[in-house]
Amino acid sequence: MTLRTTLIMMQACGALAFSTVIFAESTASNITQDTYLNDEDNAVKDGSNIELQTLQVQGRALSYYKEDEAALATRTSTPIDETPQSVQVVTEALIEDQAARQITDLYRSISGMSQNNVSTVTLRGFSQDEVLYDGLKGDPFGDFSIPQLFTIEQIQVLKGPSGAIYGAGEPGGVVNYVTKKPTYEQKNTLKVSAGNKDFLSGSIESSGPANEDASQRYRVGIYSDGQNSYRNNVEEENRIIDLGYAWDMDENNTLTLQYTDIHQYLSGARLRGIPTDDDGNFLADTSWNNNEKSDYQELDAQVFQARLDHSINSWLDSNASIRYFENTETQKYHELNALVDTNSDGTYDETKRQYRDQVRSRKGITFAGNVIAELGDHTVLVGSDYSHEVNDYLYYRATGEAQGVSNLSLTNPTYGQDNVSDYAMTLNADNTTTSNQVGVYVQDQWKMTNRLNLLAGARIDRFEEEYKDHRGNTESNYDDTGYSARLGATYEVNQHVKPYMSASTGFTPQSASDQESSNEGYFDPEESRQIEAGVRTYWLKNKLNINVAAYHIIKENILQTDPDDDDLLISIGKVRSKGLEIDVMADITPRWVANVSYAYNDTVVKEATSGIQYANGDRFANTPYNQLGLWTRYDFPNIASSIAFGADYVSDQINRQGQTVKPYTIYDMSWQTNWQDWKFQLNIKNLLDKEYAVSGFTETIGSFVGERRRIYVTAAYDF
Repeated sequence: MTLRTTLIMMQACGALAFSTVIFAESTASNITQDTYLNDEDNAVKDGSNIELQTLQVQGRALSYYKEDEAALATRTSTPIDETPQSVQVVTEALIEDQAARQITDLYRSISGMSQNNVSTVTLRGFSQDEVLYDGLKGDPFGDFSIPQLFTIEQIQVLKGPSGAIYGAGEPGGVVNYVTKKPTYEQKNTLKVSAGNKDFLSGSIESSGPANEDASQRYRVGIYSDGQNSYRNNVEEENRIIDLGYAWDMDENNTLTLQYTDIHQYLSGARLRGIPTDDDGNFLADTSWNNNEKSDYQELDAQVFQARLDHSINSWLDSNASIRYFENTETQKYHELNALVDTNSDGTYDETKRQYRDQVRSRKGITFAGNVIAELGDHTVLVGSDYSHEVNDYLYYRATGEAQGVSNLSLTNPTYGQDNVSDYAMTLNADNTTTSNQVGVYVQDQWKMTNRLNLLAGARIDRFEEEYKDHRGNTESNYDDTGYSARLGATYEVNQHVKPYMSASTGFTPQSASDQESSNEGYFDPEESRQIEAGVRTYWLKNKLNINVAAYHIIKENILQTDPDDDDLLISIGKVRSKGLEIDVMADITPRWVANVSYAYNDTVVKEATSGIQYANGDRFANTPYNQLGLWTRYDFPNIASSIAFGADYVSDQINRQGQTVKPYTIYDMSWQTNWQDWKFQLNIKNLLDKEYAVSGFTETIGSFVGERRRIYVTAAYDF
């Protein structure tokens, strides 16, 4: 792969330099404002009524990186300015500018979001691992694989409890991935990327009409990549096949079908952290890895999705969706089990290890249906969804030298000492969890005046969970009902100032296995509530957009050890999160735009017996007080090029045992240029090659290492 990568990089860099020279010498290129607008599908079908809209000129930053509408918060097409809760959208333009391959590349652009553990994030102070795809539950990437962005058009984040519209979930918010759909106009793109550490990727996407009147449309996308890592023994391969078909059956009905197949293979994984001292200093080189080269994490997933949009009459619409997924995630890896000070000098220099053989298999199906009525000043939504999921978990383990697993030095690791087949493996877990949840919800959006909009919503959920432990043929069952509500208002003081307020609630059911530890045989769900106030402002003829949100969240009924009986639990835990978020989009000059996101968060434990999970004392792990993300871009219209610069600052954190995770600042940059139907792009991530930790886990497992300098060169051809 090294030679092939080198050749492709040389060709791409040569094309990049050549196209820049050509455009620098040209004075005939005229770049219009339309070049910088998002490419939307606004094709008008024959026979459609054409209504001229009022033209509202907005700054270039808002054209590049801002989305004006999102259905995530209301399940209806609602302007974000009329949504009384914080909603943030990462557009396709921003994803492309940052050469983002996975969600971790975009944390800087989502205020209040930071990396937690492996694939989970911290959002408004709470660990968040459940995500939606097109508003439906069912994550094809399993529990430990990080979502890839090849099939994604937008990333939408609704912050705060979302129970009134999506049911059970953590109070920090919900992340929704909007997938790419078949388009009315023909789009064909061939893309090749290469980079250091033997990175090489290729993709082809084709989308457009399947017949003359575009009533039938298709999408085909194929992606593959491979790369090495700065960490010992680690290599990664991804393969994605993405298919779509849309059919306007008549003027009132549109059917959209999608199928996605995902394969991911990571050798030298499941990748964990590196131990640190109490001040956050790594005890090993950042290339150190506890895993052997034969260790691996593998994911195979298939997803099928269908949606029918039906217009009943001029004021009544409906939609119905179904999503089915299944995936298998296999992990065979070494885990840090203990730290050893071999020479008694007060510094750990060796690790004891476990070997873990784990297989997680998941199948799930989700149905969702909505009816939307436009009743004068009221937009009324009535809907229901149902999700069913089966999780099988099989886990074998060998621990320490007594069962054949050798220790590994932190300072001079020697790999390949063991033969895995000689390990004395024991069965540690063999269980199946089956969960069912059905919810019914209603919502009213009332345009009370030309300036004042009110929103009220409520939802009731019934959930059931069955837990079977196949080792002892034991079974636990749990069922309960959860209630959620939301009330909010937006007000337009003038075209520049648009404040809002909301109160929302949410819940998370307790697991069936935990119910066995109750002295009463029953635990209420965890419950959360949020008060949020914010203002969205526009200045300098829409060249400056500043959004501010302040929030206060309470989460209760968190399970705790019963002080009267260590074998039982009680639900008295309570956590408070409060914070401030500021998001800015600005035209600094007609050619220079900027996107800035800042977040302050303070999450503390208010009530506990022996401590709350993921917290040390009264402070939560991986909840930085301050975060600042910047992305700024400068255009050179005469040479059809642009240069961009990014920065990401995260203040100090703690891990689950109170050790410091040091603050860090990293910088990125990119260069883009266009020549005929080609776009060439150079991205450098972690420009200064900084060594840092993005988050912490425990003293033994250590802190998760941030990626070192990566260089990517991309050539994309539209045909």
